[in-house]
Amino acid sequence: MRLFIERIERIEEEIKGANDDRRDVYAELKSHGYDPKIVKMIVKDRSMSPHDRKERDAILETYRCALGEA
Repeated sequence: MRLFIERIERIEEEIKGANDDRRDVYAELKSHGYDPKIVKMIVKDRSMSPHDRKERDAILETYRCALGEA
């Protein structure tokens, strides 16, 4: 059991390090004049399948039309 716990602890440290690296990259791109919120949206979009993205966009457009925002 100790070995499992130690492995989990190492993984947690790696995750923390990766999260710190990601935060640094977002700070760097902000310093170059980019909007981190928009970049996060792009990263999320790129992780979605084209079908899921099209479906999401269609639903979003439907809701905007229903609210008179289209």
